[in-house]
Amino acid sequence: MTTLRAPARSVAALYIPFDRSAGIPYYHQIYQGLRGAILDGRLVRGQRLPSTRSLASELGISRLPVLTAYDQLFHEGYLVGRIGAGTYVAPSVPSRQERASTGPVAAMRSQLPQARQAHAGIRTDRAQSLGPFRVGLPALDQFPQKAWSRLVSRHARQLPAELMAYGGPRGHLPLRAAVAAYLRAARDVRCEPSQVLMVGGSQMALQLCAAVLLRANDVACVENPGYPGAWKALAATGGTIRGVPLDGAGLVVLALERRRRARLVYVTPSHQYPLGMAMAASRRLELLEWASRNDAWIVEDDYDSEYRFASRPLGALQGMDGAGRVIYIGTFSKVLFPALRLGYLVVPQPLLARFVDARDALDLFSPTLYQSALTDFIAQGHFARHVRRMRSTYQNRRDALVGAIHRALSHRLEIVNADAGMHLSTWFQPGIDDLAVVRRAADRGLYPIALSTCFVDSDARSGLVLGFGGSTKAQIDRAVDALSRIIDDVVGGRPARASR
Repeated sequence: MTTLRAPARSVAALYIPFDRSAGIPYYHQIYQGLRGAILDGRLVRGQRLPSTRSLASELGISRLPVLTAYDQLFHEGYLVGRIGAGTYVAPSVPSRQERASTGPVAAMRSQLPQARQAHAGIRTDRAQSLGPFRVGLPALDQFPQKAWSRLVSRHARQLPAELMAYGGPRGHLPLRAAVAAYLRAARDVRCEPSQVLMVGGSQMALQLCAAVLLRANDVACVENPGYPGAWKALAATGGTIRGVPLDGAGLVVLALERRRRARLVYVTPSHQYPLGMAMAASRRLELLEWASRNDAWIVEDDYDSEYRFASRPLGALQGMDGAGRVIYIGTFSKVLFPALRLGYLVVPQPLLARFVDARDALDLFSPTLYQSALTDFIAQGHFARHVRRMRSTYQNRRDALVGAIHRALSHRLEIVNADAGMHLSTWFQPGIDDLAVVRRAADRGLYPIALSTCFVDSDARSGLVLGFGGSTKAQIDRAVDALSRIIDDVVGGRPARASR
């Protein structure tokens, strides 16, 4: 590998706008500065960076923040090498010239699409049980109900007349400002409050994306395997769903190139659903370049992005987008509680009017009471504290599930990825019917998802998606033992046992 050497003492001055008084953690300033320099081509592939010790000395800080920033950039694929033996910009990161935009955003189509029957084979039942393995269920037992109830009660007693009337389709402005500030600081999203639309969860956000971006017979590409709820929303406008395979670095953009008429691609780059891998930096840049070249859109569902155990949370794909091709989706359902029914979209400016019109047509606006309470919940620090606590809680529950599987099910299940989020996926040994296991599990009060239902086509592989966020260690241990007996019954062809 040919390396370009940068004078060690030039890096901080050239690439890191370091400010001790900014109130931003030192490691994050270093991370943002180096990541931005790599993305805009000021630091080129193969260029050597100074050692962590040298950079810390130049900045006049301890070595720990520099180590943390470098470690995060290693995890996201921007850097290669080994600390102590030389650190370089990854050779897989394309140059700025190779990523050049193909021009301004094309004018949007003027007619909203018509709905049609949803994609065949999608699960439509929504079990209300709080039983183990329920995917997407957060730790409701850990939610700060007293703080939340106090805020909701105060706003309910003092809600002014203007907030009791009809609200705007974009949502409560103070909440949109709080969301924008959080996304900029925690997810490296480029946005202003004007770009944020409050919606009733991520499913509504997907419906808006389909309504605005797709017409009948347009091709919408999705990860395969992927999230069936996205297929349902995107297909409702008459669009054609096409799966794109994955590898260890995420969605295979080379395979996406063969989808000639693709208008949109839906991705979960920070924590792929259901397999759990993160999309590599080089693959993210390939995807952005594909969207610009093909006048297509990327819908980024930042699924479970706050909870990552192998490294700090990864930056959003949207923050790398210089051409306005990414629509970013987030939700409070899994971070706080599902019944809150509040999510958000971050929309590129050229699309904003279309999205606001579609949001207005869908159900006018989101309830103002919860928006007002959530604004204060964020402003008073409850949200940030809750996220920090839940990282530790979910890591402990993840460890409990991994340990229980190794103890009782290692001969039946292979864990795919357990680096992040509130669920993990597993492959079955050949010959085990995951649908039969799921049906029997539901009879026993357990609610895993059959991994085969997450495949777009018939070439599906059997396995289970196991949620752990909503269960304690003791519940997880008992549930895995019960699941082991259920799988033994399915493999042995024995009749279902009676529920206890």
